[in-house]
Parts: sequence; structure tokens; C-alpha cells
Amino acid sequence: MAKLQLVQDPAADELLESNPFALLVGMLLDQQIPMEVAFAGPRKIADRMGDVDAREIADYDPEKFIALVSERPAVHRFPGSMGKRVQELARVIVDEYGGSAAALWTAGDPDGAEVLRRLKALPGFGDQKARIFLALLGKQYGVTPTGWRAAAGDYGKDGVHMSVADVVDAGSLDEVRAFKKAAKARAKAAKA
Repeated sequence: MAKLQLVQDPAADELLESNPFALLVGMLLDQQIPMEVAFAGPRKIADRMGDVDAREIADYDPEKFIALVSERPAVHRFPGSMGKRVQELARVIVDEYGGSAAALWTAGDPDGAEVLRRLKALPGFGDQKARIFLALLGKQYGVTPTGWRAAAGDYGKDGVHMSVADVVDAGSLDEVRAFKKAAKARAKAAKA
């Protein structure tokens, strides 16, 4: 498996690679901020807590956790709402998967459709975010359950630069940005 380069910062990318819950948190944070800033969020949490552990975050005092994610530089531009969502995600991982984020894609040897269903059931994961994360798992994390590409939809295709699942270096990050910018322009033109 190639080294993840989602943040373009070795320490932050190493955490994402070695800690499935950190990767899941990065994906959760990936909204309304640049993707590399979102995926750097788990490293900020780890720097402040010592780790990014679902059990520890789930049990953390909610007000203190919001203060922790709000410290400058904040983990997200909306630290209050996103801090609550990170704690909600941690609680689901603890309550339903025994504290192991990897159990989302390993428990019971699920196929791609089941992994997608499990992802969509998480707080903050709609259909698109779940498909992108499934594509990220398959393309870069070595998680390739039967049917994962079909379940991920267009995001699972080879040779595309549509999402964080396709970021493998600075050049591909630029290509994904260009794709997203063009998609926003098309959506804006369609509304007009």
C-alpha cells in the first residue's frame, strides 16, 4: 500500500494511515473547508489529546472537547457543531463497533454494499460522503470488499480525479480541486 498523502504533511498523513478512526474523523470533517485542512484535523486532536481514540473522545466532557477542538488553530471552521459531530461519531463507533472503526469494514466480512450501508448510518455521512470514503478505502487503504467499486459509484472508478479518494500527491490534489471547481460552476450554471 502506498503512503497516504491526503494532507501533504507526513505526520498528519501517517496518523491517517495508521489509525482508521482518525481517517474516519478526517472524512467527517471534510465539508466547508479544504480537504487537506479537514484531514489535518485528526492530527490537531492527537496533538492536544495524545491520540485520536474513539473511546477517549466518546467519554470526553462535551464542553471540554468543544474547547479542545476550538483552540487555535481550530480543527474546523465550525468547531462547535463539528466537535459535537466528532463525539457523536466516536460514540457510534464505541457502541456499535466496540471502539474499532475498522470493524465498519471488517466485522462479519461485509461486501461493498454493506460497508456503504454502514457508512451511511454514521452521523455526518450522507450518501455522497459514504461513497467517497468507500472509494478511499478501496483505492488507498487496501480495503476492497466484493463489489466496493460498484457501491462507491463514479468515485470508485479508476483514472478519475473526483475526490479525496484520488489524492496521491500534490498534482492529483490540484486535479481534484479543478474537478470540484468545474462541478460547482456547472451546478451554478444549471440553477441560473
